[in-house]
Amino acid sequence: MTTILVTGGAGFIGSNFVHRAASLGIGTVVLDALTYAGNRANLDGLPAGVKHVFVHGSINDRPLVARLLDEHRPEAIANFAAESHVDRSIEDPGAFVRTNIDGTYEMLEAAHAYWRGLDKAAAGKFRFLHVSTDEVYGSIIDGRFNEDSRYAPNSPYAASKAASDHLVRAYHRTYGLPALITNCGNNYGPRQFPEKLIPHMIISALEGRNLPIYGDGKHMRDWLYVEDHCAALLRVIEGGRPGETYNIGGEPDRTNLSIVETLCGILDRHRPRADGKPYRSQIAFVADRPGHDRRYALDCSKLERELGWTAAVSFDAGLERTIRWYLDNERWWQDIRSGGYKAERIGLKRNAAQP
Repeated sequence: MTTILVTGGAGFIGSNFVHRAASLGIGTVVLDALTYAGNRANLDGLPAGVKHVFVHGSINDRPLVARLLDEHRPEAIANFAAESHVDRSIEDPGAFVRTNIDGTYEMLEAAHAYWRGLDKAAAGKFRFLHVSTDEVYGSIIDGRFNEDSRYAPNSPYAASKAASDHLVRAYHRTYGLPALITNCGNNYGPRQFPEKLIPHMIISALEGRNLPIYGDGKHMRDWLYVEDHCAALLRVIEGGRPGETYNIGGEPDRTNLSIVETLCGILDRHRPRADGKPYRSQIAFVADRPGHDRRYALDCSKLERELGWTAAVSFDAGLERTIRWYLDNERWWQDIRSGGYKAERIGLKRNAAQP
């Protein structure tokens, strides 16, 4: 494989995917609208000698996508472009419909036309990878979600991703487009926009602000180090069966509270507070988010069985790496903070009962 068209490639997971592909000598054409979470700086440091093209534009612009496909002739499309923060979807669900549903439709139409125009050999190798989330399955009390679990999304974000998954699946079944879907757990690692739990807590701790924990802090998630996720995605593109869905997860059953407490302990070692107090003294419980799913957990045995992938980075090791990256790259997140994001709670305007 020589070239992949990566939509949303200046975002968190997308940019890490671009870096991973480049390290393997795979060229990328990045299409990104550079909305609030897109950041050109995420693509700094790519190795010389490997193709990298950046285009500022939207996946809703089908003529632009078609032109990029015709010009660069990629062997695959990796569709990361999405609105992805649940809190923001509560406040402005329309943006999630426009990008996650309408945008996916436009990408599928452009990809289908491109694929139909390829010669037989190239068409047989082409893949459309749609990167989705475990949140489409809803919440689970016991056990784990597998690829046959029913969809039961509970937030506007999750519903928009569920709809886009259905579109991708339909384009494979109806038109034969060689598409694949991945549903991942909560990602963490370098270059994550600071509205997400782990970077939000790191930065808030360093700035001396409260560390807000929703509800009782016992919501549980499946946590996946982003570099592991990107390795799995490349494995799926190269060896996954068209029309199939693959769950990608890391270590499950960690509560939000335990994650923040562990994070505070690491910061206590690497950047002690000037007053000598532990960072966990900044933890504050706040009103829960509307429709907050209690637990996600993924069964990833299909991916291991068919493609030989398992997560390589433990949560403790990944969290240590992540905190070290934010400590070593303060300029990166300070530029975001100076650009307007003030680490505020988002998504409460439509719920007057919330404080």
